[in-house]
This record gives sequence, C-alpha cells and structure tokens, in this order.
Amino acid sequence: MARRGNDSAPTDWVTRAAADAIRHAGGDPRDPAVGASLADEGRVVTCASGISPSGPIHLGNLREVLTVHFVTEELKRRGVPARHLHSWDDFDRLRKVPAGVDASWAVHVGRPLSAVPDPWECHASWAEHFKAPLREALAEMGATMEEVDQTQRYRAGDYTEQVLHALSQREAIEAVLARHRTKKPEALVLSEGEAANLADSVAGDDPATQAGTLARFPYKPFCRTCGRDTVTLTSYDDSTTDLAYTCDECGSAHVTTVRTQHEGKLVWKVDWPMRWSVEGVNFEPGGMDHASPGSSYTVGKEIVKLFGGRAPSFVGYSFVGVAGMAKMSSSKGGVPTPSDALRVLEAPMLRWLYARRQPKQAFTVDLGPEVVRLYDEWDALGRRAGDPDKLDAQVLAFQRASATSSAGALPTPPVAVPFRTLSSIADVTAGSAAQISRLVGDLGHEHASVNDLEPRLTRAMTWTQEFVPPEDRTTVRSAPDRELMVSLGEREREWLRLLVEHLPSAWSHGVPDLGRVTTVVYGVPKLAHGLALDEAPTDDVKTDQKEFFRLLYRLLVDAERGPRLPTLILALGLDTVTGLLVVP
Repeated sequence: MARRGNDSAPTDWVTRAAADAIRHAGGDPRDPAVGASLADEGRVVTCASGISPSGPIHLGNLREVLTVHFVTEELKRRGVPARHLHSWDDFDRLRKVPAGVDASWAVHVGRPLSAVPDPWECHASWAEHFKAPLREALAEMGATMEEVDQTQRYRAGDYTEQVLHALSQREAIEAVLARHRTKKPEALVLSEGEAANLADSVAGDDPATQAGTLARFPYKPFCRTCGRDTVTLTSYDDSTTDLAYTCDECGSAHVTTVRTQHEGKLVWKVDWPMRWSVEGVNFEPGGMDHASPGSSYTVGKEIVKLFGGRAPSFVGYSFVGVAGMAKMSSSKGGVPTPSDALRVLEAPMLRWLYARRQPKQAFTVDLGPEVVRLYDEWDALGRRAGDPDKLDAQVLAFQRASATSSAGALPTPPVAVPFRTLSSIADVTAGSAAQISRLVGDLGHEHASVNDLEPRLTRAMTWTQEFVPPEDRTTVRSAPDRELMVSLGEREREWLRLLVEHLPSAWSHGVPDLGRVTTVVYGVPKLAHGLALDEAPTDDVKTDQKEFFRLLYRLLVDAERGPRLPTLILALGLDTVTGLLVVP
C-alpha cells in the first residue's frame, strides 16, 4: 500500500529506498533543496548493483539491476546528484560448467570468468558472452549505468591498499566470520533454491584448503601456471607481502608478492564490504539470501567498519520465477533472459513488472497465456494514467516504467490495438502484414499502418508463433467438413442457415462492422428461439450459444476453441466463412 507524503504525492518502495539513500549520504530527504545541498558539497549518491556473469543473466538477475535503476531515477527526479554503479564480478571463479556446454570446458573451472574462453566463439571471454545480452536488453529498456569491471580493477592494482589492509586485519576479519558461522539459516523459510544459495553464501566463500595460521586467509591467488584458484597457501610474510602457495591441480608452487603482483582477489564476504568503502555506496540491494543470518550483508556490515566505512542502506529482494519452472539459476541453461521476455513484452511492460511490486514480494513472469491478460491490465492502467486525479501507487509504477531520464519516453505503439486482438489476427493470417493491416482497419483503425502497430505487432506475432503451443494455434479449414455437416441435427442446421442469412448484413459496401458481426454471431441462437437479435438472452439461449460457438470452431478451424469468433470471422472474410458453412 502506498502512502502519501507531505506534498500529497503517492509514495512507494522506490521513494522510501531513495529517502534511505539520501539519509545515508548525509542529506535530509524532507528538504526540497536536498539535491542542491548535496551538489554544493560535491556529494553524489551512489546506488550499486552487481552480477557475476557466470551464465545466462536471467529475469531473476534483472531484479538486482532494475531495483537500483528505479531508485537512481527517483533520486535524479528529485534533483539529487546520483549514479548507478554496476559491478561486473567477472574476477569470480567459474564454479561449474552449465548444461549445454561441452564437458571439456571443465578444465576452466576455478579460473576467473574473464579468463575463460567463450565456448560459442562470439565474444572475447565467457564473461563477455553473458554480459552482452543484458547490455542490449537494458539499452532497449532505457536503463543506463556506470559499469565497473572487477577483473580490470584488481589487475590494475586499484584495490591493493585495501587488500593489504584486509591481510593486516585478518584476525579481526576471522573473528567476525567465526561469530557468524554459528548463525543458522534455518531461521528463514526458504525454497530449495534459496537454501542452496544461502549455503553457498555462508560457507562456500571461505577457503578451507589452508592450514594453521593461514586457515581462513581472506585473499586467494589464482595459480600463475594454470590460472585456477585451486591453491593451498603455505606461508605469508607481512613485511614483504610474499604469499607462497602450491596448486592442487597442476602441482606447481609459486610466491606472489601481493603488493606488486595482482594475481588474486579477496574472498567475497570481505570483497563486498571493501568495495562499499572504496566506492562510497549509499544504497545496494541483494537477494533475501544475502540478508539472512550469517550471510554476506550481515557479515559485511561489521567487516566494512575495518575499512573505515559503513554498510549502505539495503533492501532484500525475493526471487523471480517463470511459470512452470523452478527458481531460475544462472548456473543452469535454458532459463528465460530479459532478451527473451522483450520478444513478447514491450520494454515499459517488462520494467513495470519489477516497479509495481515491493522487492520483498516474489513474483512469476508468465510468457504463456497470462501475457494476454497482462497486456489488458497494462492498457487499462495507461488509460488511468492519463487522468491526473487518479495518481496512486499503481499509476506511479506505470510512470516509472514508461520513461527514463536518459531515454525519455520508451517506445509504445501509436495505435494501441489490444494484444489479444493482434495475436488472434497474427494467428489467423499467419503473420501476413497486408492482411493484418486490412483487419486492423476493419476493426476501426482504418488509418493505421503496420508501423503504427509497432512494437506490439511484432511481439504479438512472436508470441503466437513461438510461445503458443502448436495444438492451440489456429488452422483454417481449406474445405468444408462434409462428414460433420451430414451428421448435424435440425437445430444445428437451423443455426448455420440463420448465420449465413444474417451475416452479410454486417458488411456494408464490402467493409465489415465488428459490432454487427458480434451481434449476429451471438444472436443466431436468439433468432432460433424466436427472439430478436437485440433481446437479452434466456438461460436456454446461453446454453445454445456455447454449443453454437463450439460448432463454428469445429467447422471453421477444426478445433473446440480459437480466437474470438467475431475477430476470426472478420479475418477469414465473408466468402470464406459462408463457403465453409454451406449445409449440403
């Protein structure tokens, strides 16, 4: 439920998160001039996101980015200097080879994602292969961000002083980590996938291959010979910063000088809070697993103090699912990505799915039958948004979804024909642009060109062709079903006779009237019961209407159901319909 602030404007989770970010930056969110005040002091509110490009960046990962995007946009709307800083955690190790990749790629497990070759040979590395589609999808959605490549940062030595500080504070860091290892994740109610993520967050990040005083060392090098992090540390000299290790995989032994040779990185639970301090992060979200007992954010809130910083304001977000699928995981193949969704949903709509719900609310993206209802809801909300007296949380989410500070208003069709109508037309016409244009004109948009229907038309065609099961698509009969016709009883024959008799009245000078077609189709059973076309149906008529419609579908498209009959009849044309319904 949205509340209204002092200016009577509605507030939502975005405005509340933006206010927390302002407070974290030392400003007063109630001050109308807070943006100018922060600017005068040279402060920029930093909102951060981060993704490890270990596999397809799916619709669950998109919540990380869009959560930060919406908060940054709200800050800019209020005149607050703000930036969206996005970290590509491509210096993370490749943990496993996902489905669909040749098993031989297992040789790269343990190497930085930026150092693993692209199996598909279309990008410079594994990491770049998975970054590119998200960049393209975000550009289509009008979301811009300042990108940080963690491989470059570490390799360039940008974090050297912080790394050395962490090593000098390793006993204090270990004390924090040890304290939180006793926290039990069972305190949360988690799905199986969330519990797996949590277990990885709690335990998988602390190297356990060392012994003695190096047992929980907060820094891990990649082997100089084979490039993997499968190393056992053997000694560390605080004065020289020489770190000795042996590699468990290739058997080589090396000494890396941490101060001058940038061959490794801090473990995640130390790396994340270190970056908060370096980048001055004021707001950063994370999955609910990151905010659970013993996990990254709760530990990081203490470790960041060792770097002289403080944890950013935080919101935990729940997972995003896909209808009929388990929680998405980027380590598995075949999960829908933002690019997949944008083939069916207009860019503002996809943004809207994330803007309209509080981050803690889980939701499911359904690219199947639910898409039709979703478009109807979006169109209805757009009509409400045109009335300034109806500004509420739902309209506010619509506004956030529809435009950005960098791209302005995002593309929508100049002529907004309902998606259910376009998909039915695309289905019946097999995607013929000429027929689609004619039918849209018949439906009351006679001045609309095919271009006026974009970007929705292409999405409707894609959805019909690729997301509607073959058994649910429409196949128009090429000839009458004479066997079915012969088997009809007198009542069914009367229905067809009445339809063929009255249907031509819906065409005036060759141009059909959808309203009249609808009246005739629904009115045939009324006529058969002695009622006028415009009379209210009785219960018996309603029963007959259902049977009549089922009969028409069987005779026209050899199915029990299909597109709305008036639209189908318009799509086929009068001659085709009457030709298929001639009673022998």
